[in-house]
Amino acid sequence: MRHGWLGLALVAVFWWLNWSLDGLRTHWGFFPMWLGYVLFVDGLTWKLRGSSLFTRSRRGFVLTFLVSMPVWWMFELFNMRLGNWEYLGRERFGDVEYFLLSSLSFSTVLPAVLGTAELVRGTKWIERFAHGPRIAPSPLRYIGSWLAGAVMLAAMLAWPRYGYPLLWVSGVFLLEPVCMLLGRRSLLFDLQRGDWRPWVSLWTGVLICAFFWEMWNFRSYPKWIYHVPGVGFGKVFEMPVLGYLGYLPFSLELWLLAHLLLPRGLSLRL
Repeated sequence: MRHGWLGLALVAVFWWLNWSLDGLRTHWGFFPMWLGYVLFVDGLTWKLRGSSLFTRSRRGFVLTFLVSMPVWWMFELFNMRLGNWEYLGRERFGDVEYFLLSSLSFSTVLPAVLGTAELVRGTKWIERFAHGPRIAPSPLRYIGSWLAGAVMLAAMLAWPRYGYPLLWVSGVFLLEPVCMLLGRRSLLFDLQRGDWRPWVSLWTGVLICAFFWEMWNFRSYPKWIYHVPGVGFGKVFEMPVLGYLGYLPFSLELWLLAHLLLPRGLSLRL
């Protein structure tokens, strides 16, 4: 739990600095604050469950940060077409400096979500979803999934003003059959037994992360703001309330991407 206490100290220090200083500060304060969050969650997971990614594999723990960078840059690439969010203060940085600082911040996305999901996976509430509806994998289902994902992705790019929600859904349909084809763990791996606990753990974990992402961003600078056609009402911090629904499939995309990009055998436990 020593690394957990270190994490809590990092959160406390950099949260205070991020909200108390004037001018530019989040570009150097975001990473240590979220590193602290990840370390604290991992330490708490180890304390409650006797195991965590950091204690099982230091190499695997570091790899989640490295893989997280290109994963989020992929979403940034799509956002160049969609324009659903922008960063206030971007103009204060050169291109190389912006890329390096952004990559460092993006590195915390995957470990934060996966770590929080593993933490909540051990709660009694999650155990209630161990026996639910079964969905058996089949070649026809996987072909249909990939085709549906491809159509959704094309629609999103063709009509970004109306198709932007498909960014957070199409990836699930596209990546699921790819995982199955390559022999990686897929989402239907658990649903064929009626076990919905990994799904609910991911959904719960990502919503917890979403709360802290949006709350800490609210008084940050640089910061992100949203431009979401049709649903820009009822903001909770900077995010429209309906926008939080996008986090649910986003967590499934992260889970599939983790299994595709991280080495086989890396113990991601949900």
